[in-house]
Amino acid sequence: MTTIKREEESTGDGQNKESVNPDTFIMENAYEFCGYHLRITRFINADLGYSSYVWDSAIFLCKYFEKENINFTGKKVIELGSGTGMVGILAALLGGDVTLTDKPKVRTQLENNVGINIPSVCSHRIRFRPLIWGEDLDNFSPIYDFVLGTDIVYSSAAYPALVKTLRYFGQLGTTIIMCSELREVHGAFHNDLITQYFHSQIVAHSEDNDMNVYKITKIESLGDTKCKQ
Repeated sequence: MTTIKREEESTGDGQNKESVNPDTFIMENAYEFCGYHLRITRFINADLGYSSYVWDSAIFLCKYFEKENINFTGKKVIELGSGTGMVGILAALLGGDVTLTDKPKVRTQLENNVGINIPSVCSHRIRFRPLIWGEDLDNFSPIYDFVLGTDIVYSSAAYPALVKTLRYFGQLGTTIIMCSELREVHGAFHNDLITQYFHSQIVAHSEDNDMNVYKITKIESLGDTKCKQ
């Protein structure tokens, strides 16, 4: 069983000092998934809000990758609401060509964690690009093999923008993997909203934290079907 090994204050090894607010201090947590030791830093008091947390759903999704022996080699992967980047970083270590996305102000935290955890030999396979859900979508290719998201279903006010974003990236042939805690508001999203456009199945459940991993794929419409000549 994968467990958190340690939690300690860190100076961040001097990385990205020029872009860190003087009032910010860096907490570092250590994890182990799929045989990889991850050091995940969190920029506290940096006005990052929810993005400065390591959510239980991110830990559970990483454990799911480990349990299912998932390999992303040769696959294009985009993570929505990357936060600390732990899930996307693991996907890159498992062979994926990964795009981390979040609000622009999260860039320094994400790039710090990428620098700590991704060997230089495969650093070309992971990058950060700012993304506001429902906006700037035309700046991205819609073609990805996997879309990842952990605890991104946190506000009903954001649902229209999130659904628009998932519909843009969730093309035929794309697999969306999301992990969500089972808060009351989430039922409307996973049971009502998302099922208008996607097939959704629960592939893992945590009794301890009451959360689900969902595998989501686009519902094929008549417009998606090509005529055979």
